[in-house]
Amino acid sequence: MQTSRGGSSVLRKGRQRYNRGLGSEVESKYLGVLEYPKVLARLAEHTSFSAGRELALSLDASSNLEEARRRQQETTEACRLLDAKSDVTLGGAHDVRPLLERAQRGSRLLPTELLDIESTLLAGQPLRRTLSRLGAHYPLLATMAARIEECGHVVAEIKRCITPKGEVADSASPELGRIRSQLGIARDRLMQRLERLIMNPDSGGLLQEPIITQRGGRYVIPLRAECKGRIPGLVHDESASGATVFIEPLATVELNNELREWQLREEREVMRILDGLTALVGAEGHLIQRTVDTLAEFDLIFARARYSYALKATEPTLLEFAPALVLDERQGISHPGTHLRLLQARHPLLPHDVVVPIDAYLRLGPRGYFVVLITGPNTGGKTVALKTVGLLCLMAQAGLRIPAAEGSVLCVFDGIYADIGDEQSIEQSLSTFSSHMTNIIHILSQANERSLVLLDELGAGTDPVEGSALGRSLLTELVVRGVTTVATTHHPELKIFAQVTPGIENASVEFDTQTLAPTYSLSIGMPGRSNALAIAERLGLDRSIVERARSLVDPQLLQTDELLLQAKLLKDQAEGQLQQAQERRQQVERHEAELAEQVAELRATREEALEGARREARGEVEELRQEIAQARSQLAKVRVAAQAGQVREALASVEAARERAVVRLASDPLNPLRGAEEPEVGDVVWVKTLQAQGVVTAVDEGQAAVSVGNLRLRVVLEELEVREPAAKPVAGIMPRRDDVRVPTAVGKSELHLRGLRVEEAMPELSRYLDQSYLAGLPRVRIVHGKGTGALRRIVREELSRHPLVAAIHKAQEYEGGEGVTIAELVPRHA
Repeated sequence: MQTSRGGSSVLRKGRQRYNRGLGSEVESKYLGVLEYPKVLARLAEHTSFSAGRELALSLDASSNLEEARRRQQETTEACRLLDAKSDVTLGGAHDVRPLLERAQRGSRLLPTELLDIESTLLAGQPLRRTLSRLGAHYPLLATMAARIEECGHVVAEIKRCITPKGEVADSASPELGRIRSQLGIARDRLMQRLERLIMNPDSGGLLQEPIITQRGGRYVIPLRAECKGRIPGLVHDESASGATVFIEPLATVELNNELREWQLREEREVMRILDGLTALVGAEGHLIQRTVDTLAEFDLIFARARYSYALKATEPTLLEFAPALVLDERQGISHPGTHLRLLQARHPLLPHDVVVPIDAYLRLGPRGYFVVLITGPNTGGKTVALKTVGLLCLMAQAGLRIPAAEGSVLCVFDGIYADIGDEQSIEQSLSTFSSHMTNIIHILSQANERSLVLLDELGAGTDPVEGSALGRSLLTELVVRGVTTVATTHHPELKIFAQVTPGIENASVEFDTQTLAPTYSLSIGMPGRSNALAIAERLGLDRSIVERARSLVDPQLLQTDELLLQAKLLKDQAEGQLQQAQERRQQVERHEAELAEQVAELRATREEALEGARREARGEVEELRQEIAQARSQLAKVRVAAQAGQVREALASVEAARERAVVRLASDPLNPLRGAEEPEVGDVVWVKTLQAQGVVTAVDEGQAAVSVGNLRLRVVLEELEVREPAAKPVAGIMPRRDDVRVPTAVGKSELHLRGLRVEEAMPELSRYLDQSYLAGLPRVRIVHGKGTGALRRIVREELSRHPLVAAIHKAQEYEGGEGVTIAELVPRHA
């Protein structure tokens, strides 16, 4: 199938963009072999009018990657549009292009033909308006819709002049209106005269029937033949029996003449109006044809979408050929970089509930292959598998979705060639073998590294030994030339050849020896077996005959089949282990990435918390300065009053302010108030090795005993960082109980109770509230989890009646929601 990059010649320009592909008149037989025309016939059933049907039946597969991708995108947009707006239709469209040619030649159009033109122009307007609004969602279809011409003046003029019944309206021109008015008057006068004549008692017995009829455009009355001459007039006709003559009474001749004159004037005016409309259509013919061509393209695209629904098809991924990869430098074999992976592929012409899906794929890489050799018994599905691969490639390149699972991947081939079936011809003196060889010779003259070749029954139709040798030689030629190939054969020697030749992979169609029925499943990597002896034995052939036949089979062939089977099993096992190793490696890499992300988040959170602490510390320092200033002012007043009690109170206030600032600043590892002094008993310290806070309980000989929660350990002093010095009493002043500080380690703003029983949680909650109050925390978070809700209910009841809790409320969703309760504590100096 030779590529036609410039496009095939067609009669209408509207078809050209869909005829630039693989097919040509000379090699259309390859399309027929793969049954591609049958697919197009089914596609055409989903079109709306003849122009779209014409495009569907001539739809060619594109050999251009971008063109094929664009067509697939058009189909996808059409599917989405039909899903979103099921009322989108091209109803009312007609292929009026022959009418346009007539109009441009000056041939008068009839009213019904003008109505077809009006209907076609109106059919495109809803689609144009819809896609102009939704252009961002359907960019390709919107661009196409912009080519639809409104031709509003043409539509308006046809609508004004032609009635929906296909008649020229009285309002088409003032002259026509006047003529028809006079025509009506003349007709009425004539009818009145004739009615008086037939109702006259003197002439009643002369008439066959009292009716008025027409003959030759003249109004006449039926007169009995024997009464001819009794009423003067002109005879225009007589009945078949001769019993009746139709006469135009002389009294009405002038009235009939007048009526006929007005009728002729009407006809001339109507012709003039139709000529004017025809000239208008001819002048705008190029715009109307553009609209018809565009509507035909839309009809084809919508048909592709509807056909994909009928097939339950999916959009394939179309890829460029990968760079060529050397598989065997010594033999000169290189992989052409073909992408082909069809998952659960079905033949589109077989019933969906009957056809057995197959997986057909090639492999890239140093151990890859681009030639598949399918073996197996007759009627096992080899030819169907071959046609399925070729037909789905053609459909994908034509812009049709394919009946396969999501994830199917294909290349866009320059040519697809097929030699399938028995083309024996008595007239041409061609045997089956000669026919096959004629096709193969032509294929070899055309195929290249961007072609797909499908060969059925390779080496068949001749002596088995020579056929096998010829098959190996043909496969060698295709492999060396880097031609992507799928072939079937019965020759066992070719299975061995495929097993040892780089770039080729065995495949088989499976057969159930128990039921003697093919499963039609395709297995890549497993060579097929004919199973003739097993089938014969199963059918009832005498066991001794089967055993005798088995003994006559070359043992090396049987051993070869077993070795190939074992090699396949070992290969599958190795590939399975490799796959597991790759999956584990990917899992480890994912976990490493997740951990790295979590560490980064923790660092960011820590930096954010430290920055917040710094800002808060700076605020506390400012508050301390203000309090010291107030204390100095108070001391000045005290000195004047010379009241010793007020002096002591002022000193205590200053000391308390200083203590509060030290408590807030001590937790900031960057604050300037902390020094590098060694830890002392009671200091809150940061244990670097554990990344946790603790309290120093003892210090001796370069080590310190540290209490971290319930853990007691000894740590070298270099691993400790003082976060909060122990409280020391001011000389001469004993601290009050409520001035005693508790370590920040027990003053955390969050308590976790998840996983604890109620009897374990309540003491922890009470102790935590006491410590948090002494630490001066304004609010705390109690994390109890959601669970059954029992712990949450008990915790909230305890908080609501605890004397140190001012208020409670549920946390926001981003803070934990129902799993967390916020408790506002009573201020210490309230």
